[in-house]
Amino acid sequence: MATNIGKGFHAEIAGAGIGGLTAAAALAQRGWSVRVHERAPDLRAFGAGIYIWGNGLKVLKAIGAYEEAVQGAHVGSSFQTRDHLDDTMEHIPINGPGGAQLVTILRETLIRALVNACRRAGVEIVTNSAAVAAEPEGVLCLADGRRHKADLVIASDGINSPVRDSLDLLQYRVPLRYGAVRMLISRSDDDLPSRLDKDTYIEYFAGTRRILYTPSSKTDLYVALCCEEEDHAARAVPIDPALWQQSFPHLSRLIARFADAGRWDSFEIVKLKAWSAGRVAILGDAAHAMPPYLGQGGGCALMNALSVAVAASADPRDIPRALTQWECQERPLTDHTQDTAHTMGAMNNWPDAVRSDVLKIVGRSEQLAIQRMKTAVHVPTGTEAVFSQLPASAPSDVS
Repeated sequence: MATNIGKGFHAEIAGAGIGGLTAAAALAQRGWSVRVHERAPDLRAFGAGIYIWGNGLKVLKAIGAYEEAVQGAHVGSSFQTRDHLDDTMEHIPINGPGGAQLVTILRETLIRALVNACRRAGVEIVTNSAAVAAEPEGVLCLADGRRHKADLVIASDGINSPVRDSLDLLQYRVPLRYGAVRMLISRSDDDLPSRLDKDTYIEYFAGTRRILYTPSSKTDLYVALCCEEEDHAARAVPIDPALWQQSFPHLSRLIARFADAGRWDSFEIVKLKAWSAGRVAILGDAAHAMPPYLGQGGGCALMNALSVAVAASADPRDIPRALTQWECQERPLTDHTQDTAHTMGAMNNWPDAVRSDVLKIVGRSEQLAIQRMKTAVHVPTGTEAVFSQLPASAPSDVS
């Protein structure tokens, strides 16, 4: 959607990740001049997959990045959780008529689609440009001493955001003492005990460890090996195949292929006193980092990035007021998503038998399913016009 409602207004954005690029494209499409600063020397993303539920897909459609982003993506028919005996605890149908939508894609594919949407809209993207602070009056400060004035400044510079911290917006940051070794490897039809499962999204539990199996394209498999931070043997990279095979003997063939792949990331919760200060807005992990149990970290970044562009463009002459209204409208759903994901992490330390029994009961609760899927089926601000344009179902692989 291209309009001129923001013509004559300028935005400076810190961080060329999912949130920063989405906000940049959405603002530029509304007539703003936009410059994005990325501290890294290039725009490559870490090699991993990402879950994009229906809410995120609607945002991609709204900014014109959908077709490129889902090219070659994987679209499974269900998401399952399995216990230590490989018994199914939960079975969540997806991508059927009228149901929740989910595709998994490579992060680099998503970033490339967002970059191209930005460039089509005229966004300037500058690499090797590190933002270190901001001023509420609308100034983005760079590490090299330069100061860029703007009508709107957006910080989407990650969980360790120096821009956020320069404004004293952090309410609390809680390490969850749990994390994952994430990796991207080639797919094989023989990875799982049954070939019938090869296209299914599956999370396996055993003790305090999890393995997330995520097909992300016809050839790529995203795997997350989750464990406690204190489980030093399990979190070591390269991983110890024998150790993980002992916990998940039914996945021995898959585990044997991990080789030296992987990177350890810790899970954290970030809450802010406010999402903005004056003319400066905070997005993504800098504002609301969450554990990945709902697969909505990227989805919330996409939603809030588009909605801040909508809010700023609706009231560009009073950005502080627009940002306050933006937070009032959007934060409740993000807080719900973050809190639900945090709560789901409690089961990491349950005994296997207890967890299995509880999840089999929970999996039959319609009310709990509604709460967990609330974000996935949400129609984000700025996407109302494209809501009916997304397919109700999709083939096993988007092409």
